[in-house]
Amino acid sequence: MSLKRFALACMLCVIVAATALYAAFDAGFYAPERAGSLRQMLPHTAASAASYEIGAYPLYPTNLAAGDGQSEVASYCNACHSPRYITMQPPLPPETWAAEVNKMVNVMGQPIPDEVQPVIIKYLQTHYTPETRKP
Repeated sequence: MSLKRFALACMLCVIVAATALYAAFDAGFYAPERAGSLRQMLPHTAASAASYEIGAYPLYPTNLAAGDGQSEVASYCNACHSPRYITMQPPLPPETWAAEVNKMVNVMGQPIPDEVQPVIIKYLQTHYTPETRKP
C-alpha cells in the first residue's frame, strides 16, 4: 500500500512541477508576441549617457561584378541564397563553377531554364576564377 501512495505522490509532484513550468513559460519573457518589448536594465552609471535603439538588421547590397549574366545571377541565385554568397567564395576554377551551377539545378532543384544555365556559368567563369577575380 505504501508503494502505491509513493507512486501517487511522485505523479502529483510531476504534475505540479510541469504546471508551474508551463505557467512560467507562458507568462515569461520569451513569448513571441512580447519580443519587441523586452527591456534590458542599464547600469546606473551609464544610464544617462547611453542611447540604444532597435531596428531591422542591416542588409548590405551585393556587389556582383558588372557584365553579361549579372542580372540572371542576381535573379536566379537569389531564390535560395544571397548573391553575396558568390562573392564570399574563394576564386574557383571554371570547371568548379560549372559543377556548382549543375548541382544547384540537378541536386538542389533550382529551376534555372536550360538556356540561362550557360549564361550564369559563363558569367561566374568570367568574373570569379583565380585568373579573373579582382581583389
